[in-house]
Amino acid sequence: MRRRVLLLVAATTTLVLVAFLVPLALLVKNVAADRAVQRATVEAQALTSLVATNDESSLAESVRQVDASSPYDVSVFVGGHVLGTPAGRSPLVALAQSGRSESGEVSGGREIVFSVDRPATSPAVIRTFVSDAALAAGVPRAWLLLGGLGVALLLVSLLVADRLARTFVRSTVDLAAVSHRLGRGDLEARADPAAPGELGVVATALNGLAGRIAEALREERETVADLSHRVRTPLTSLRMEADALGDPADAARIGAGVEAVNRAVTEVIQQARRRGAPAFADAAEVVADRVAFWSVLAEDTERTMTVDVAPGPLPVGLASADLEACVDALLGNVFAHTPNGTAFRVALAAQPGGAVLTVEDAGPGLPGGDVVRRGVSGAGSSGLGLDIVRRAAERTGGAVRFSRSALGGLLVVVDLLAPR
Repeated sequence: MRRRVLLLVAATTTLVLVAFLVPLALLVKNVAADRAVQRATVEAQALTSLVATNDESSLAESVRQVDASSPYDVSVFVGGHVLGTPAGRSPLVALAQSGRSESGEVSGGREIVFSVDRPATSPAVIRTFVSDAALAAGVPRAWLLLGGLGVALLLVSLLVADRLARTFVRSTVDLAAVSHRLGRGDLEARADPAAPGELGVVATALNGLAGRIAEALREERETVADLSHRVRTPLTSLRMEADALGDPADAARIGAGVEAVNRAVTEVIQQARRRGAPAFADAAEVVADRVAFWSVLAEDTERTMTVDVAPGPLPVGLASADLEACVDALLGNVFAHTPNGTAFRVALAAQPGGAVLTVEDAGPGLPGGDVVRRGVSGAGSSGLGLDIVRRAAERTGGAVRFSRSALGGLLVVVDLLAPR
């Protein structure tokens, strides 16, 4: 934008300067030529009285002195002789001998002739020749000054335009920076409403939008927290009923389930309240913990589980609960969509700027269709598992990739980037 403003101002200023300076330069040239012609005319007219009254012998010395002191060539044609600067009888000289005074352009300059009547003889002719150099005396210097003035005006206009462009560009960059901060979840970011012109209007609208988003998210968090809190009442009732059971084993089993649901509800409340805040988790610790949890079920279903988790810490830009949900979704899909006894492998490795999580199995592979889209499933499930994985990866700035596993089934690779 700044470059375009400078180019526009440079083009406009150049056109204005050309339209102004070219006629002025031509005017300077014409004025200089007219001044030289006028001076030569005055000098020639000063000789008129001498030529009209003096004889040829006394006139020769006067013409010689005038020619020596004049910047122009002065000649007098009288009685068949040429006094002063030698010159040929040009058509203008011949015309002046017939009684007409004229001036005109000739090769190398301008010729001015005056016809002077002399008693009892033919008219004499005073000829003054002004060279092209004399006609253009001072013009190059004037043109140089005009060119310098034009360049100075162009530089000043570019300087002013650059200052203005910097102001607009700075305000635009600030708006973009605020937009990026809002996109990253920094809802406290605000633009400067004092930005020039329409940019200030956009900044005010962006600030209003940011405030409205923050208010909407706050209401959403409170609503989710409120709804989650209401679930605790029936959970408390279930826990009391579990404690009243006669069989201690059943009581312990149901109590453990109720406690797991209670922990999940508590995590939902905490997650809703911290939404938008910077997230951080040690991927090595979380993956190792979830693998240990699922290893019991793998043993019960006779599945061979291979685990290769790199030593931590491996920081990623995701909350621990969200990363746990991602790992659980991947491993839950393995158990839900492959037969008992199917081998699978879980690996976590470090990569520049984060970590990469790999889950592969020896099952039937990925069904057709866009199974990563929310609510879409190829096996009659809710279709939320892989969408949870996708959203978790994208929340860190990473992505999810699917391909054929070396074990024969599905290979899921999740790129998790470190917090910025």
